[in-house]
Amino acid sequence: MKSVNEVVTADNVEWGWLNPLRGNKSPAAGKLWEDRTKNEPAGFLVKFKKGFSSPPHIHNITYRGIVIKGLLHNDDENAKKQLLPPGSYWQQPAGEAHITAADGEDNMAFLDIQEGPYLVKPTSEAFDIGERPVNVHKTNLVWLNANDIQWVSEKNVETAFLWGIHEKNQLRATFLKLPAGFKGSIKNLSPNFRAVVISGKVTQQFSKKDAENVLELGSYFGAEEDAEPLLSTDTETVIYIRTNGNFKVK
Repeated sequence: MKSVNEVVTADNVEWGWLNPLRGNKSPAAGKLWEDRTKNEPAGFLVKFKKGFSSPPHIHNITYRGIVIKGLLHNDDENAKKQLLPPGSYWQQPAGEAHITAADGEDNMAFLDIQEGPYLVKPTSEAFDIGERPVNVHKTNLVWLNANDIQWVSEKNVETAFLWGIHEKNQLRATFLKLPAGFKGSIKNLSPNFRAVVISGKVTQQFSKKDAENVLELGSYFGAEEDAEPLLSTDTETVIYIRTNGNFKVK
C-alpha cells in the first residue's frame, strides 16, 4: 500500500486496548497508520503501566519494536530480564513463546508489522518459523554518517540500520539522527515512506506553503513518492524510517 502525505501528532493518536478481551489489564494501543486488526501492514504505539508483565504468549505474526519511553523486557519466560531503554530495538518472531514486561514509570513503544491481523494467542499454539528473538540495546547500535553512506549529505546527520536489505524496492528500516539546529529536507524516492519520532522533537512541513507540524515522541508522518518534507530541530532527534526504497537527506 502506497504512503501518502499525512501526519499524526502525538496528541492526536487514537487510543484503545491492545488486547480488547483483557480490557484495562491490557496495554493501551494507539494507531499511527493502517489497521493492526486487518490483513495489512500497520504501525502503532503501545503504552505499558509500571510493573506490567504479560503471561507467556505467542503472536501469529512477526513484529518489530522500538522503545520510546521507559524500560521494556521482551524474551522467553525463563530468560534473565534484559531491560531495554529508549532507542533500543527488538524483533519478536511469529509463533515464539515469550513475555513482555515494563519497569519504567512511563513506558511506550512503537510496533511495526508487515502483515496482520496482530493477535495474541496462548503458548499451546506455539510454532517455529526458524527465527529467534532479537534484542538490541541502544548502546549496540552502529551509527554511520556522510563519510560512510551516499544518501546523507549533511555530515552531522547519522543513520543506523535496523532491519531489511538496503537494495532497490526492498523493505527496510533505519534510524535517522538529526543534530540540534538541523534545517533541511528528506526526499522520498520510494512508494512507501513512514517515519516515527523516537526521541527529541522535530518541526515538519511538506512544503514552505504548508502548515508546520510539531512532532514530539510517538508522532508520525508519511510521505508520497518524490515528496520532500522540510525538517528542523532544536534538540537532537531520532526518527525511525520504514521504506521500500531510497531517501536522501540534505
